[in-house]
Amino acid sequence: MAEKKQDEKDQKQETVLVLCAHNDDQIIGVGGTLAKYAKQGKHIITVIFSYGEKSHPHLKKDVIIKQRVKESISANKILCGEDSEIYYLGLSETKFTKEIKEKNIAKQIKKIIKEKKPGKIFTHSIDDPHPDHRAIYKFVSEFLEEINYKGDVYSFNVWNLFINIRKRDRPKMVVDVSDTFKIKMQAFERHKSQMVQARLPLTWSIYFRAILNGLMHKMKFAEVFFKIR
Repeated sequence: MAEKKQDEKDQKQETVLVLCAHNDDQIIGVGGTLAKYAKQGKHIITVIFSYGEKSHPHLKKDVIIKQRVKESISANKILCGEDSEIYYLGLSETKFTKEIKEKNIAKQIKKIIKEKKPGKIFTHSIDDPHPDHRAIYKFVSEFLEEINYKGDVYSFNVWNLFINIRKRDRPKMVVDVSDTFKIKMQAFERHKSQMVQARLPLTWSIYFRAILNGLMHKMKFAEVFFKIR
């Protein structure tokens, strides 16, 4: 009887997939929501397209990759729980569009979606000024259209502080993350290798966006996502 109940629980457990460029993007853009979903018993899978090795060009590539992976695994456990999954595709930063085709990334993502059956997917916004983030948005939106993905797909912000201008007429999802915002920041702080020049403005923007979204929707802290499909 116990085994049967466990099987039923596994079948009902919703899987959430995050497709992002770098190993702190999911924390910045959707961290509070992922922590909330984890508390609700959802299974979180994160696919990171690069190792972010260019964050420290003065260090050897294998050294910074090892450090960034270690940090992201630690942060992911804080954010999404011990049973969450995280995958690295190892694409070269600034070369996403080219290497997505060369390394047949679509096949790898298709396999994950087929096996894990996520009911919801989060990815980057079209309005993000970072070229790698826009490349991921383009790939994900076109790829999901090709495979006729039936679940909900939402975009999140990283470097764009305000609303997604080109998507302002799209349906959006607002998540109250007042009870998980602290967890989000704890996970973000695990990325010690992130250069101070980047961490400080990112920390400021995380607080600014969460507070602004909260004020707009009568919450302490909130995350807002625009529906892609």
